[in-house]
This record gives sequence, C-alpha cells and structure tokens, in this order.
Amino acid sequence: MELLAPAGNFEKLKYAIHYGADAVYASGKNFGLRAQSSNFTNEELIQATEFCHSQNKKIYITVNIFAHNEDLAELEFHIKFLSEIKVDAFIISDPGVFSLVREFASEIPIHISTQANVTSWKSAQFWAKLGAKRIILARELTIDEIKEIKKNLPDLELEMFVHGAMCMSYSGRCLLSSYLNARDANRGNCSQPCRWKYNLIEDTRPGNSFPIEEDEHDTYIMNSKDLNLIDRVAEIYKSGVDSIKIEGRMKSLYYVANVTRTYHNAILRAESQEELSSNVQDELNKISHRVYSEGFFDSFDSMSTQYHQSSAYIRDYQFLGEIISQNQGEITIAVRGKFSLGEEIDLIFPDIKDDLTIKIEKIFDEEEQEIPFSKPNRSVKLKLNNTVPDWGIVRKKIR
Repeated sequence: MELLAPAGNFEKLKYAIHYGADAVYASGKNFGLRAQSSNFTNEELIQATEFCHSQNKKIYITVNIFAHNEDLAELEFHIKFLSEIKVDAFIISDPGVFSLVREFASEIPIHISTQANVTSWKSAQFWAKLGAKRIILARELTIDEIKEIKKNLPDLELEMFVHGAMCMSYSGRCLLSSYLNARDANRGNCSQPCRWKYNLIEDTRPGNSFPIEEDEHDTYIMNSKDLNLIDRVAEIYKSGVDSIKIEGRMKSLYYVANVTRTYHNAILRAESQEELSSNVQDELNKISHRVYSEGFFDSFDSMSTQYHQSSAYIRDYQFLGEIISQNQGEITIAVRGKFSLGEEIDLIFPDIKDDLTIKIEKIFDEEEQEIPFSKPNRSVKLKLNNTVPDWGIVRKKIR
C-alpha cells in the first residue's frame, strides 16, 4: 500500500521522501487547490520530478481546480509542460481539464481528485471507462463502502485520505468563501470561513450580537475536526486500498515529516501483522492539530466530525529547526524557534527508534561563541556524545 504525502514546496518534498513517503503530491503556481501554499515554479517542478525519480519515488501534480474559460489556454501549456517533464500522474476533478489531459498528455495517468466526490462504485466506474487509473475517494465514505467499490472494480486503484483537515462540505465543494470573502475555494483560494465563530445581529440593533448555538454546543457550527486514522491502517491495508494520503500542503515541514514517518511505521506494522505501539500513535499528538476524529470510517455521522467549542489548533510541541550538518558529534541547527540553556529538546529522525531527548548544556553561535539561547533564522551548534542520522528535526515540549 502506497503512502502519499503532501509537498507544499521543495524542502517539504525532500523531507516527505526521506521520512517514508512512496509518493508526493504537489502543485505548480496555478491550478491546484492550495493557492496560499508556496507551491512550485516550473524550474522547481523539473527539479522535484528528477529528485523523486532519483529516489525511486513518484510525484503527482494537482490540477484539480474547477476551470473557467479564462483558465483554458494557460492550462493547455501547463499540461504539455508536465507531460514533457514526465510527472507520474495528474490529479483532476474537472471533466474539461480531464479532456485536455487526454488530448495533450495521454501517456500520463489520471487520478480523479477527491473534489469529484466519488461516493459509489458506479461513479468510479464512470471515470474508469473514460480512462482514469485511480480514484481519490470522497472522505465521506465508510470502510464498508470502500470495500464494496474495490469488490466491484478490483483493477481500479483506490486512494483515501487518512490524516489532516476535513471540510464541512462534500470534499471541498463549498461556495462560502466566495460569498463572504470573494475567494473561490474551487479555484484554490479558500479563506476557511467555516472555521470562524459566528454571531447573529438583528438589523435594527447593530450593536447587539447573539451567539449561534447548535443544541447544547457552542458557536463554531461548521468547524470540522481533523481526521486521524492511524489506528485503522491495518484494516485499510486489508481492504485493498492502494494508497493512503496525508492532507497538509500548507502545513509545516515538521508536520509533513512526523506524520509521514508515523503512517509509514503503521504500514510496516500492518504488512507484518504487528500491533502499532502507543509511542508511535502518540507522535500524532505532538504536531499542531485540531481535535481528532475518525471521520466517516465506521458510519456516516456528521456530528462526530464537528467540534463546536473552538477552531484553534492544539499545540503541545514547538518545531525548533532542522539539523543541517554534523561533524564529530557536533550538530548544526537551522533555527526556526527559540530554545535556551537548561531546556530539554527532542531530536527526531526518519526512524522513530533513533529519536533522542537531550538537555541543552551549551549553545554555540556561528562564530563558535557560547550564547544563552538561539534566535530564529540563525544557525547554532550543539555538541553531542555521538553521531546521529541525517535529516534530523528539532522540537521541544511547550506544555
């Protein structure tokens, strides 16, 4: 079973690959559904594709906007370019974009985006007959429904989301952002107004606001929990799903790396029929996240996916930086968050067994001078008693 990780930029892509992803999904500067992510220039897409292929990994490109007339000419050039650099698949939701890919890049496989809202084997069969290789299933399916799709279409690849943010609409088919903020979610520019706290104001009493409540709950009436299916990976593996997908192209490098290695570990355990250890499961609580839910995995119950008290993230750990080099037990850290003498920090690596917790006794700046604390956007050095693996990341517990 493939593990598919998000790549919001080239740096995150490299960490995803080194932390266990079999494939990544990314976007050019246009036509993907994460316009606020940094995404990839054409030159970066060339480099990213070459890097993935050099590691024997795959790269899928999102072209999953719902295109307007004004998009079509540029889309043609973009599709031809992606065909020339030999990306491994297009992720598409719009039938018009589908037809452009069939016309100008017929040799590249097409994966039908979750935006297409495929919720039955008949819908999946429709796309398969048009030439789609894979269906990225709607998040709103139970595992029994997924098994039925696989039973009816055993040769069609199925992909499902297992972790990350969920939408209050059917897999993102939402007009709320366009209406309230003139930012089109279906063209990649959602402002997430479903996460806002709403109050009611009566027209003739503009100074008086009243909370909007749903039953005994508070006022975040459209706010979805985050998906977390780490405990169900073994069941997914047995179901015949071909690829599991992590949401998060706009999330941090630390999020991408840690979530990827956690699900990679879960897949290995599923393959060997071993139970997942609690310390591995706990890693998902050490990233920034909203309240977790297993979504619709067991049943279509929208209430279990909503959280009405707050849309704030839970942050128990802070991402401090990356280990960019080491020399005879001395590591150099590209600092992103402050840490000080006397604090404990975690060093995490692609293999969870290599993780270390150390107490900071000395910090050295770039001139080898001792300093009491680190500063973001600088490099510092720490001395260790032994060498550590490559691609290390630094974090600390904050509460």
